Amino acid sequence: MRGTAKAMRAGRLARDRGQVTIEFLGMTPLIIVTLAVVWQFVLVGYTFSLAGHAADEAVRAGTAAPRGERSAVCEQAGLKNLPPAWKGNAEVTCGGEGYVTAQVTLHVPVLFPGLIDFPFPVHGHAGAVEEEDGD
Repeated sequence: MRGTAKAMRAGRLARDRGQVTIEFLGMTPLIIVTLAVVWQFVLVGYTFSLAGHAADEAVRAGTAAPRGERSAVCEQAGLKNLPPAWKGNAEVTCGGEGYVTAQVTLHVPVLFPGLIDFPFPVHGHAGAVEEEDGD
């Protein structure tokens, strides 16, 4: 009787060999899709962070610049620290007198920065009070 139970267990184990491999192969597409979605969310968050930081830098430079040069200085400062993949489609606009504002618009890349962008942009906005001349 003992010999028969051992033989049955051995036969069952032999039939189950590779079961884990088959199950893993079946789950692989789901794992890859999950990782791609998580990575895309990371890119969206990073783009929001970049837009906010660029707007802060732009408005900081814009408040210290003379009014006639404000727009150019503001735009240059907003684009200065952006990575190349985000800098290509970036838009920086500055305006206001007394209270200077900067608006930065960036596009979120799809999976790999620099290839394809999502159709919706991410906006960063900042404002600061204009600095007085020391005169």
